[in-house]
Amino acid sequence: MLILKVINNFSMNKNEKIEIQSATFERLLKHLDERKDVQNIDLMNLANFCRNCLSRWYREEAEKKGVTISDPEAREHIYGMPYSEWKEKYQK
Repeated sequence: MLILKVINNFSMNKNEKIEIQSATFERLLKHLDERKDVQNIDLMNLANFCRNCLSRWYREEAEKKGVTISDPEAREHIYGMPYSEWKEKYQK
């Protein structure tokens, strides 16, 4: 029964879907945090998005829910530290 639930997304309830999407997003952020050697320009060239895009999407989705988040706050969530600090430490 559990296997069928995993295979068939339509059997997922809304909360399960949101929890899985949230966990996936947090895993992506963790992966990017562990790969500070990967520059935003590399991401842009290969995938047509970067950490800054993720922070903008995060802010825009928050706004759709009536939550105001500044660009620096959104970037800090994505980068795990203030953007200026990340840039100084890791941007090449």
